[in-house]
Amino acid sequence: MPRASGPLAEALARAAVLLDGGLSNQLAAQGCDLSGALWTGRVLAERPDQIEAAHTAYVRAGAEVLITSGYQIGYGTPAGGGRDRAATTALLHRSVALAARAAEAAAHPVWVAASVGPYGAVLADGSEYRGRYGLTVRQLAAFHRPRIEALLAAGPDVLALETVPDPDEAEALLDILAETGAPAWLSYTVERGRTRSGAPLAEAFGLAAASPQVIATGVNCCDPAEVLPALEAAAAATGKPLVAYPNDGSVWDAATRDWQAPTTPPPWPTAAWHRAGARLLGGCCRIGPARVAELAGELPGLRAGGTEATGK
Repeated sequence: MPRASGPLAEALARAAVLLDGGLSNQLAAQGCDLSGALWTGRVLAERPDQIEAAHTAYVRAGAEVLITSGYQIGYGTPAGGGRDRAATTALLHRSVALAARAAEAAAHPVWVAASVGPYGAVLADGSEYRGRYGLTVRQLAAFHRPRIEALLAAGPDVLALETVPDPDEAEALLDILAETGAPAWLSYTVERGRTRSGAPLAEAFGLAAASPQVIATGVNCCDPAEVLPALEAAAAATGKPLVAYPNDGSVWDAATRDWQAPTTPPPWPTAAWHRAGARLLGGCCRIGPARVAELAGELPGLRAGGTEATGK
């Protein structure tokens, strides 16, 4: 089947759409080596077949949007692995092509979202969970612009501006969207009712309100308990469709490069998120195909206006 026809924004106006889950945990389950600064980018460079296999696992689980594997790939950064500009561009293009191949082989329509990770992600030191890098909006835009241009040249359906910790970085990304006209969703990573950098959510989400390129806004890579208050803030600030794809409640330890799992799995109140306006729903780190398949089973009830979500 060909990739999904029509803009994702039009689909969101009709009904909820299912995102995939965490790429790193699925690659680890497939036996891939994620050590080193490149993380999933290492597999993208060395074992592209495994990237496509991970995307395919999520398609089979019912995912309708695949997020690409270039989250930590950047130009001239510690996570760049010493690659020159041409090689980095080729990796970014490959990330889109592999997701597109999995989408084209799907039995249902699938959109491809090119991952634009935050500046902190390419530092490979956990900075995306702190923000406040000491860079100006202009400097952040200069970093992101070539990445976004390279990704757009590969032809994704939409950009995923994800795990953004800081309104300054969001402002830089939105400036680039205005230059390119590309559609995107903007999702912050949040903690204790604020962005990871400590900014108020109303301020952070308010930046996206006037951007016609932003088709949805919300949160990802956060504790599920943080989702609903953040969605309510996003809805009040923007009036746009919302996106929610948290992790499983684990906390990333940058020093040990490992996740600290919660003692008890947190609730996952999908129906409440949907009632708040979430139209892009999925999972981030440590959420695998099995959980995405459960979400796929919940979506028909949500689309029909029911509340059949399990809240697992």
